[in-house]
Amino acid sequence: MSGLWQILLLSLLPGLGNFVGGLAAEFGPNSPRALNWALHAASGIVIAIVAVELMPEAVAVLEGWWIAAGFAAGAIAYILIDTFVESRQAESEGSGTSGMWMIYVAVAVDLASDGLMLGSGAALSWGLALTLALGQVLADLPEGYAVIANFRAKGVPRGRRIWLSASFILFSVGAALLAYLLLRNAPEAIKMVALTFVAGLLTVAAIEEMLGEAHEADEDSQASISAFAGGFVLFTLVSGGIEAMIGGG
Repeated sequence: MSGLWQILLLSLLPGLGNFVGGLAAEFGPNSPRALNWALHAASGIVIAIVAVELMPEAVAVLEGWWIAAGFAAGAIAYILIDTFVESRQAESEGSGTSGMWMIYVAVAVDLASDGLMLGSGAALSWGLALTLALGQVLADLPEGYAVIANFRAKGVPRGRRIWLSASFILFSVGAALLAYLLLRNAPEAIKMVALTFVAGLLTVAAIEEMLGEAHEADEDSQASISAFAGGFVLFTLVSGGIEAMIGGG
């Protein structure tokens, strides 16, 4: 299988995870407490992706100041995107349709960052890309749940909600293909800087966006803390299992 087909298949996974989470919100019970737990678990998974997979790859190759610069650039990129989305939401306050589209933009940006991470990882190794893809599937399930719940609250018809949820796949696939094509023949140092950029973007998103939504959904509890730790542990075990299978193969 060619590299492009491999990255295409892997990049479908985050969008599918988001879509499945949306279907759970459509046809299952909606519980603020369950959403709080799920978002804490997703945050733990994202932090584990950064700590277990992305940063060790970069630390082994880059000097400290390159790592710091890449991480800071990713964090700044998130801040700029978040500022833009919030300003547009403020302008459209009172308009359900405009508000719906700003939620759509926010999730599309997040799925695009997933694709950017997968494309950057695939440019380094397919084992890394597979691990990242599986981790993002787990993290995107509660996000898909949350966005459909928001659409329902704004009175968006079910057919349109499902169509919008399915369309998020395009953003993860497009960003992954673009990143892979740009980075596959780039020097290793450039690939690692791209990974640290994604690490900064994901870390800020996990802390500010996912945990922020979790706190808005319901009050934290001991179960919330356990869910966060469980997400970190789950991804670490998945990562270790994939590495063992690849090594054994």
